[in-house]
Amino acid sequence: MNRIIPVVAGLAVVAAAGAFFVLRSDSGDRFAECRTTAIAGGTASIGGPFELTNQNGERVTDADVIDRPSLVYFGYTFCPDVCPQDTYRNAEVAALLDERGIDVKPVMITIDPARDTPEAMKAFVEYLSEKMVGLTGTEAEIADAARAYRVYYAKNGSGEDYLMDHSTMTYLMAPEYGFLEFFRREETEEQIADRVQCFVEKL
Repeated sequence: MNRIIPVVAGLAVVAAAGAFFVLRSDSGDRFAECRTTAIAGGTASIGGPFELTNQNGERVTDADVIDRPSLVYFGYTFCPDVCPQDTYRNAEVAALLDERGIDVKPVMITIDPARDTPEAMKAFVEYLSEKMVGLTGTEAEIADAARAYRVYYAKNGSGEDYLMDHSTMTYLMAPEYGFLEFFRREETEEQIADRVQCFVEKL
């Protein structure tokens, strides 16, 4: 039962997405044909500056990380099923796009910095993809990044085996443009790859 809590939390946040995504009224949106979500003017208040620590122990900023189209996901390495599935899918999206000659970076930002050290993040992301970047930081740094991306998360339980409730959307970000689109966890690798390609071709 506890394992479905992150899924339920993610669905709740998706249901509340109207608080963050408003109807598009600007017909001049260059990415309009790529979208399946309604976002005003092609932008929304999603994303922003951050300074975190990558899986190699290096301090990095959002500009260092999002130096190309990137799929940004918030999760944690102790997640029993949802995060491994979502991050594996995002790694597969990047691999599919590689085959098409499109370079997209998968990124995972932890929402469990107490357990997700750089070493833990390194083992997790390198197992999935050599391209994936894993980010951690202090509790305050993670809270700031999650707030910028409108990510919900909360600790559930106590002891060493606690879980984390969290939203489960993946964000497509790009240098200069910032937030472009979000993807729900039920979307397949092929569906996301096709939509990402559409955006990239218009950058």
